[in-house]
Parts: sequence; structure tokens; C-alpha cells
Amino acid sequence: MSNERFKNPITESAPVRWTLIAAVLAFLSLFVLTPLVIVFTEAFSKGWEEYILALQEPDAVKAIRLTLLVAAIAVPANLLFGLAASWAIAKFEFRGKSFLITLIDLPFSVSPVISGLVYVLLFGANSFLGPILKSYGMQIVFAVPGIVLATIFVTFPFVARELIPLMQDQGTGDEEAAISLGANGWQTFWYVTLPNVKWALLYGVLLCNARAMGEFGAVSVVSGHIRGLTNTMPLHVEILYNDYNVVGAFAVASLLALLALLTLVLRTVLETRYGSELSAGQKH
Repeated sequence: MSNERFKNPITESAPVRWTLIAAVLAFLSLFVLTPLVIVFTEAFSKGWEEYILALQEPDAVKAIRLTLLVAAIAVPANLLFGLAASWAIAKFEFRGKSFLITLIDLPFSVSPVISGLVYVLLFGANSFLGPILKSYGMQIVFAVPGIVLATIFVTFPFVARELIPLMQDQGTGDEEAAISLGANGWQTFWYVTLPNVKWALLYGVLLCNARAMGEFGAVSVVSGHIRGLTNTMPLHVEILYNDYNVVGAFAVASLLALLALLTLVLRTVLETRYGSELSAGQKH
């Protein structure tokens, strides 16, 4: 057998390869590693006591609680939507299927600020629905419901876009076999479809949760920046920094950075252990 078949496909010389690697490492160090180091350096610049005090400050505690509350609502909602949409798109043929896929991708192409502005126009004081809802004691904009709606909008593609390609790649053979053996629709979904996509589902949930906690643009528009009431962690960081409370701002920012690092670690673990099951879901 000819050795040509096993020829190294990399044709660039060693100096070129090392130059490219060095350029990539320098870029990552400058734009990823350096900001991360600065966040933690500034957060602990006055010691552990000031760091803990900054996180225990009442407005900071409320911002953390609100962020967790919003994520606790938005992520399960997007999980259910992602499962339902993916199952419908991958397993069934129906009119408007392509349009539904386009709608799912809409938040990726629309600025979060614009999406927040849409909710203000729909539910604000000068809108048609706003006064009607307020007459029933319901306030959407500049309140928690508006923050939840805006967060759901900007994060709902994450779960669906992880599951749709994977389910399409798997086809309907397993489900058809289960139904032929007497399983009903719920049993087929619970015991066949869901186990086949569980790791891709977890992967999508991780990304959705990270984006939900770190969302700034849409939430900034609909929140009203009311201290202790409608400020999430990213908004609270901005307010503290504008008030020249550098330690407080970076202390809260460090929690968001830790969330990002945790998400990255879990994502890496999933890709390492279940890469074959996730590969189809990442082809988009």
C-alpha cells in the first residue's frame, strides 16, 4: 500500500503553524483571559472582607435573587418549548414547518434591545394593552413579568436548536417501532425519544441558563432600573460601576464570571463524554 495515503494533510511549515498558534493564543489572552483576570483582581482588590460585604449589600442580594428567579422561570419554560418544538419539527410534517424554524431563529438575528423595546410598545403605559392590564392590577413593563418575558424571548432558541438537528438525524424509526409494539404517544416520548436526546437537552439547558442570567440588553429596556426591585445582576453591575463602586461592581461581576466558567466546564465535560450524541445537535 502506498505511503501517499498516510501523508500528513498539514502542508504548512512548522514556523507558519507555530505563528498561527501564537497569534490565536495572544488573541485569547488579550480578549478572554485578561478581562477575566481583571474582574477577579478588582473584586478582591480590597480583600475578602470587602468582597463579602459587597455581595451581602441589600441591593446586591436582591439582584442575585431576582436573577435566579428569572432563570428559574425562563429556563424550564424554554425547556418545555424546546422539547415540544423539536419533537414537532423533527418527527412530523405539517404546513408552516419552515416558518416555525425561522421564528425559532428570530432572537439570534434581532438585537436584544429591539426585543425589549417591542415589549415596552406592547405593554407600556402608552400602549393599548398596558392600561387594560394595569386596571386589573397587572404590570408587565418595569416589573418582574416584563423581565421574565424578555429573558424567555432572547433565550428560547438555545434548547430547540440543540435538539432539532439531533432529532432529525435520528429519524423516526425508534418511535415507529415503539408504536408498533403497542406504546402510546406519551410512552414513546418518555421511554424512547427523551432518552435519545437527554445529553443534548442538558447541553441546551446549560447554554440557556447562562444566557438567561447574563442577559443585559432586553432586560435593561423593560426593567426600568429600579434598585432592589427590577435590577438583575448585570444591571446592578452597571449601576455600581456608574456610582464608582468598583469593588462592588466587580464582586457581582465575578459571580457572573464564575457562572460562565462553570458552564464552560460542564459543556466541556458533556462534549468529552457524549460528543457523538451532541455532534448532530451542533451542526447549525
